[in-house]
Amino acid sequence: MMEELHLQGTTIQDITECLIKVPLSPNIISAIKSAYDSGCDLRIVSDANTFFIETILKHHGVLHCFSEINTNSAIVDEDGRLRISPFHDFNSSSHGCNLCPPNLCKGTIFTRIQASSLEKRFIYVGDGKNDYCPSLKLTAKDYVMPRKHFPLWNAICIDPALIKASIHEWEDGEELGRNLINLISSLMIMKADEVLIAEEYLFC
Repeated sequence: MMEELHLQGTTIQDITECLIKVPLSPNIISAIKSAYDSGCDLRIVSDANTFFIETILKHHGVLHCFSEINTNSAIVDEDGRLRISPFHDFNSSSHGCNLCPPNLCKGTIFTRIQASSLEKRFIYVGDGKNDYCPSLKLTAKDYVMPRKHFPLWNAICIDPALIKASIHEWEDGEELGRNLINLISSLMIMKADEVLIAEEYLFC
């Protein structure tokens, strides 16, 4: 797709200008900043790409709030074309997950994050079909925040008992921002030294 856009004369500046117009709710921006200021470790697991995500977050002044961005890599080549590569090299091997697309398994990434943060609580925010895989890996002390009537929410609703984490639904950016801030505040009151790595998935 990026190659076709390039052939049609679309420049990297055109793509950048389009990306910075992507709406990001002020409530979400506020929630990100509040979580960061509270000492939360914010990370992204996304099937977008580094160029898209970093451009949007930088524009909204919150790129520094995230300690890690796990997504498909992207570079601008010498011809000015955006080249996107898969997170997992599915041509040489498979990640073995039938819930996620071949280029990126969010569950595999999340398992690695879990292993490095055993004493932390996790809040996983998502809406996509491939957010179901990591949601299944959350424990009883964790939280999952699925967007109502989107693929993750639909998958959870089929059999909620498969999800060990506490489920907190949301419908729009305002509700997400408000609920996330309230949840983090309550966790901080419970026990300050256990909170938390928040797994942010903000791009549909």
